[in-house]
Amino acid sequence: MQTTILSLFTVTIYFLTGILLAIRLFTRKDTQPESWLYKKTRILVLGLTAVGLHSVVLYNTLFVAGGLDLGFFNAGSLILWLIALTILLAAFANPVENLGIILLPMAGVSILLVLLFPVEHTLQPAQAMELKIHILMSIMATALLTIAAVHAVILSIQDKHLRNRKPGGFIRALPPLETMENLLFQMIGLGFFLHSLSLITGMIYLEDMFAQHIAHKTILSIVSWFVFAILLWGRWRFGWRGSTAIRWTLAGFFVLLLAYMGSKWVLEIILGR
Repeated sequence: MQTTILSLFTVTIYFLTGILLAIRLFTRKDTQPESWLYKKTRILVLGLTAVGLHSVVLYNTLFVAGGLDLGFFNAGSLILWLIALTILLAAFANPVENLGIILLPMAGVSILLVLLFPVEHTLQPAQAMELKIHILMSIMATALLTIAAVHAVILSIQDKHLRNRKPGGFIRALPPLETMENLLFQMIGLGFFLHSLSLITGMIYLEDMFAQHIAHKTILSIVSWFVFAILLWGRWRFGWRGSTAIRWTLAGFFVLLLAYMGSKWVLEIILGR
């Protein structure tokens, strides 16, 4: 019961933070009153409060008597916790707080899904630490590339408005297009590095990455790695930007999402393994 109450309280704070960020975004800076509702730092601290409470919720749901429960919804909650933490910390130094308008409520929804649809997939304490490192790398890579994908969607909207010479609404509150693109490739670069580490650790420590039950996950992960590798090479060699960069980013992300969460959905939810 205590975990349920704490979970609902955390969800409320996540949604409140997202709403406050949206109000701040859609209110012109020259008309914002001197209220704490519009203070970026205070909103970020509120969001970090939700992240802290989310940590407690995750501790109660991940660490079970039989080991580490990384069931489908628990894994999703862990990924979105990491996403929320990354965005909020990065926002103190970079203009990425507006990503939280979408991603922070998603973190709240992930907590609700764990409550409503408990699915167990427990890693036993005796399982190798190397396997757990591989899983951690995969989760971190997925989190960062998810942030990059959402950033790419916002960048796409911004690019479309600027091309149509209609930079109105919330577009005016966003950083310049060049800054947004640089931030996108910083996220992709770090996410690609972690994705590479996850594949390397998998190849070293997993007995058979192409075993029947995980072959599709391995193949899709490798495909997504090549998509991001081509994107970064294209950026370096040809200066890819704008719609080209956005398409490659979203393509790589959806393949990666299908590899990790799609395979877990099929195995744990549909097949019940």
